[in-house]
Amino acid sequence: MNDATTSAALRGATELVQRASSILFVTGAGISADSGLPTYRGVGGLYEGSDTDEGVPIERALSGEMFRQRPAITWKYIHQIERAGRGAQPNDAHRVIAQLERDKDRVFVLTQNVDGLHRAAGSRNVIEIHGNVHGLLCSACAWEQRVESYAGLGALPTCPQCGAVIRPRVVLFGEMLPDVAVRALYRELERGFDLVVSIGTSSLFPYIVMPVVEAARGGRPTVEINPATTDISDVVTHHVRLGAAVAMRAIAGAGPNLR
Repeated sequence: MNDATTSAALRGATELVQRASSILFVTGAGISADSGLPTYRGVGGLYEGSDTDEGVPIERALSGEMFRQRPAITWKYIHQIERAGRGAQPNDAHRVIAQLERDKDRVFVLTQNVDGLHRAAGSRNVIEIHGNVHGLLCSACAWEQRVESYAGLGALPTCPQCGAVIRPRVVLFGEMLPDVAVRALYRELERGFDLVVSIGTSSLFPYIVMPVVEAARGGRPTVEINPATTDISDVVTHHVRLGAAVAMRAIAGAGPNLR
């Protein structure tokens, strides 16, 4: 894809963002890559092309079934993932979205990411469809707590109230999506958006693809910001083949000032 095509797509995307009163941003691991977070396979690239030490795919190690049967294995890789992203800060892509929420009538984020960086950047209308790694809850009782890091947690953390194994408030492989997040997503989709923007997601999950495809079918504009080609690249109005932070800085340059 040549520079002229990318520039034209970026200009088109910028105009759409400027005109829209309501925007849904659908974000994946690519938006956090500029904050130094690995783009994991599945949760995902930290383990790209190889199985875990136990000889099983990372998706199996991080599954609800494994957590129930052998929670120490699941926690081993949860700890690794949390350490890889510990101390990460929002980048310009997160900050531009948060600013747009302040400047526009209605802006929501549907994110696959569990890193909490959208909220850290100041976004409030965030649907964390896979949960948030900073939340901990007991697998047996009502205990829960928010933590900034797992530095103080043991290899297999247990509940201070009942002694059962605790877990992060994230969706493990094979588990159901949280009802509250799903209801929030469908409520906002029912209200509709002037524009849907997909940023840094491989667009593999149906509930991530659906808002873009449904908007396109309804004649509403859509944008994809992703250096790679995905299943929605041929559907969107504009495909901006740039990284998230670079693209959103350019869009902000013609729109809101970051505060």
